[in-house]
Amino acid sequence: MQQQQLERGLKNRHVQLIAIGGAIGTGLFLGAGKSIHLAGPSILFAYLITGIICFLIMRALGELLLSNLNYHSFVDFVKEYLGDMAAFITGWTYWFCWISIAMADLTAVGIYTEYWFPAIPQWMPGLIALVILLCMNLATVKLFGEMEFWFALIKVIAIISLIIVGVVMIIKGFSTHSGAASFTNLWSHGGMFPNGINGFILSFQMVVFAFVGIELVGLTAGETENPEKVIPKAINNIPIRVLIFYIGALIVIMGVYPWNAIDPSKSPFVQVFVAVGVAAAAGIINFVVLTSAASACNSAIFSTSRMVYSLAKEKDAPEKFAKLSKNKVPSNALFFSSAVILISVILNYFIPEGVFTLVTSVSTVCFIFIWGITVIAHLKYRKTRPELAKMNKFKMPLYPFANYLILAFLAFVLVVLAIAEDTRVALFVTPVWFIMLIAIYKTRKAKMNQTDQTIEETLEENSGSTVNN
Repeated sequence: MQQQQLERGLKNRHVQLIAIGGAIGTGLFLGAGKSIHLAGPSILFAYLITGIICFLIMRALGELLLSNLNYHSFVDFVKEYLGDMAAFITGWTYWFCWISIAMADLTAVGIYTEYWFPAIPQWMPGLIALVILLCMNLATVKLFGEMEFWFALIKVIAIISLIIVGVVMIIKGFSTHSGAASFTNLWSHGGMFPNGINGFILSFQMVVFAFVGIELVGLTAGETENPEKVIPKAINNIPIRVLIFYIGALIVIMGVYPWNAIDPSKSPFVQVFVAVGVAAAAGIINFVVLTSAASACNSAIFSTSRMVYSLAKEKDAPEKFAKLSKNKVPSNALFFSSAVILISVILNYFIPEGVFTLVTSVSTVCFIFIWGITVIAHLKYRKTRPELAKMNKFKMPLYPFANYLILAFLAFVLVVLAIAEDTRVALFVTPVWFIMLIAIYKTRKAKMNQTDQTIEETLEENSGSTVNN
């Protein structure tokens, strides 16, 4: 029987925009106010540092994926370099990361829709969005790419519009209720570190969350036309995106408004557009964050289904999840992941908002694990396969110093999560997930060994009786 393969239906423009979409989340649109409130203008350094680290992580990921074009996800190279148990834990952890993000984002879709239609119950828009996204993902991978292309384009247009409007306001010295718009607002209200080093350090929690999902472009490798050309281009453009979309946007926001005049509970994007007299600003940004939430959920459905498909191919998930539909998409895996995501819709009335904060915090800790395991696998690959690494044209810069720098940064972020009260609990909950996965793996392995032993004994008995006869 011919082996089924995922369709390579993602074109260059799809992958480039998926990479941009992965680097721009609701953490920027809605979380920037909280980050600025914590760190003041020093938030620019936090985004710059995190952006550099994420670029190095992506270079390690890119080098590993392009060292063997048969790799379709993290699981494949983790299995080869770190073993079966590490691959099992990594695969299911990444699946859990995106499931939790999808649950939170479906709830967000309901909240954002209430802005225009307050009479609609919160669970209904989430359910409708999930059904639409599932149907689109079941069609073809090209349609997923097309959806992400337009979702990401909306985010890009919103940020570029903000930067253009803000620069014009600063050049003209536009007067707001907090004074004239000027780049001097960046340092004339307590300097670059107005809340000291403590506020700067605490801001990393939200900054890192804003970058979660940047590795999604690596998961598209198995369905990308000409991955050797497209993936390096998408990864190498990350520094430009960080400079424009994060640092550029934040410089403009804090130039228009002094950092201490920005309301942490509101989107700073809305505040800038309202200041210039765009009456529909709140509605426009609400539309942008709605599409951003839908985009994140779309990415979750795609990535979780591909991860379950990869796990099933390695017999770490039920075999039926490895089957592809006539459109060459893992339909069973798509239905399974969507069914789990559906729990958030069903329990929307019963789960308090705090639980979703916990789930996304746990997800952030799990993403840190995924990034860390990628870097460790890269270290092992370079040490054990130097001849393969020499042939690879897309090498991670500053190896091995960069690997240890990334791991030190990720350890630092875990310490920051422990300091912040609202995220500290995630560090106690997350180990339960890993202990559970290890227990499942060990139990499963013991059963498989027992089955193998029974088969061997049966074969020996049969061969013995044959000899006696």
